[in-house]
Amino acid sequence: MANTTFNGPVRAENGFIGVTKDSSTGAITENITFGNNGVVAAPVALGDEDKTMTAAANGGRVNVVPALASNRTITLPAPTAGLSFTFISGGGAEETENVIFITPGNTNFFLGGVIHLTGTPASVYPNGSSNSQLTLEDFGLFEITFIAKDSTNWYVSGYQQGADAPAFADQ
Repeated sequence: MANTTFNGPVRAENGFIGVTKDSSTGAITENITFGNNGVVAAPVALGDEDKTMTAAANGGRVNVVPALASNRTITLPAPTAGLSFTFISGGGAEETENVIFITPGNTNFFLGGVIHLTGTPASVYPNGSSNSQLTLEDFGLFEITFIAKDSTNWYVSGYQQGADAPAFADQ
């Protein structure tokens, strides 16, 4: 279908559904629903593997990290102002593995920080000039949100519970 421009209100009695179509298989995936209950975006259950995020499949949605069998790396795309990704723990206990968030490179670094919730809570910050990796070591519960500031930097905010503090570093 071609793009359509409306001059005036558009009404639907049962809402609108945003979809993507797999170009090779033709499979349709519902991404977001605009309905009577507001905007509803289904969470994305990530697999137990390294993963590269995309704006279409993961952006603006809650991405659930499962219990892990080994360390996993989640790669964010190049930032585009306003693009966001939220990640939460979906495991049942504190992990003995690490989840590592990285950007495409050290020129796409993190600003902001995260809170470590064990004993005395402490804030953990990136250096603001080149740290493009965030490691949640032996993580427990967490919620981490990345929001693209512009085409260079990612804001990061959230918390991690667990015995080991989160750590920022260069890749």
